[in-house]
Amino acid sequence: MSQPVDSAVSAVRSYIEQHRAAFLDHLVEWLRIPSVSAQPGHASDVRRSADWLAAALARTGFPTTEVWETPGAPAVFAEWPSADPGAPTVLVYGHHDVQPAAREDGWDSEPFEPVVRGNRLYARGAADDKGQVFFHTLGVRAHLAATGRTAPAVNLKLLIEGEEESGSPHFRALLERHADRLTADAVIVSDTGMWSEDTPTVCTGMRGLAECEIRLYGPDQDIHSGSFGGAVPNPATAAARLVAALHDEHARVAIPGFYDDVVELTDRERELFAELPFDEQRWLRTAKSYATHGEAGHTTLERIWARPTAEVNGIGGGYQGPGSKTIIPSSAMVKLSFRIVAGQEPDHIEKAVRVWAAEQIPDGIRHEITFSAATRPCLTPLDHPVLQSLVRAMARAFETPVRFTREGGSGPAADLQETLGAPVLFLGISVPSDGWHAPNEKVELDLLLKGVETAAYLWDDLADSGRRAP
Repeated sequence: MSQPVDSAVSAVRSYIEQHRAAFLDHLVEWLRIPSVSAQPGHASDVRRSADWLAAALARTGFPTTEVWETPGAPAVFAEWPSADPGAPTVLVYGHHDVQPAAREDGWDSEPFEPVVRGNRLYARGAADDKGQVFFHTLGVRAHLAATGRTAPAVNLKLLIEGEEESGSPHFRALLERHADRLTADAVIVSDTGMWSEDTPTVCTGMRGLAECEIRLYGPDQDIHSGSFGGAVPNPATAAARLVAALHDEHARVAIPGFYDDVVELTDRERELFAELPFDEQRWLRTAKSYATHGEAGHTTLERIWARPTAEVNGIGGGYQGPGSKTIIPSSAMVKLSFRIVAGQEPDHIEKAVRVWAAEQIPDGIRHEITFSAATRPCLTPLDHPVLQSLVRAMARAFETPVRFTREGGSGPAADLQETLGAPVLFLGISVPSDGWHAPNEKVELDLLLKGVETAAYLWDDLADSGRRAP
């Protein structure tokens, strides 16, 4: 039986306070390791980071801790089975690699010499993602202390990759290779954030991503625009027309079939988005932009979280040096990206784009389209039992209602959902001011400990939800 709410909360908070200093000392030790996966010179540091984490998880009590090799940087796997027969299995995902950082980038202190100023811990990785990985170590110990258990209420697994900041090039293969070890009923992604310090939120989904480059070829070489202009097709003009045809007058993507199978927002989801304290002018300043724009009939938050998009990432062709050069260029190119939402399939988008592009390009222009590896979208419905467990645990820790967001970007969460066939939840306590990837990255210590507290409540709630489920 779970303890009454008041005594459980008291026990968790007391345990966290007693172990706060040691927890932060250990986190600081980990943050000193410059595990920059994007820089080959730090390969040994990334490995040292993996070894450090595996040892720390063993000290926490995980009976199984392993460093998993990839063709790039190593990942860390840990497992702690529950003593309860039939307990659900939960996998926590995060990453131990970090972005490059140097004092001359604008840091007020050395990025790999953590420093506490006020109630903030400054260091590369403090929020993204070492701090948010590490709060699970104290969280599970607080969970045990408060419940009197010797093992978690759930079968608890961790998978902490070492290449997220380099695009996770080997992550999908890692998941597929170890799928039998990674089976889970739910996945917790702790590589995300909240709306603000005063507004705790849970992210329910991420958009997917498909990218392509279209190269257009006209004459076999640049030719004189006086001798041939107006009489042969110009690939730069074809590129411009292609881009102009990408959207209609309502800023909807004009590719036939693009919106097939899109899971539309429910009225309730739109209401929940509207409840967030969104300041559009402040958002515009953050975007370094001067007006909003997008698909008609949707708010800014709906556009960036729950609607598919097509964006021109680059366009070029012909002479671009100083002065003029009166030519018809031999080639041009366009780079496009498509953020896709629940219901959309990357393969369908690729086929639709190829058919659309072929119809736009005039005779006499040859074209080639190259698509990069795609990322699928992921979405957990608001009424999903495991999502409700996370909401309850977070509300218990923060003592305020929890609201809902989505993420406009894309990441490995979709690979986890697709490969493991489990719902993905996002437990993060970082706030926008934490400065991910920027100088002076930090984490708010009070929020970090609220992450610890949320994790401490979550495992018991998920176990109860599993027992109540039909």
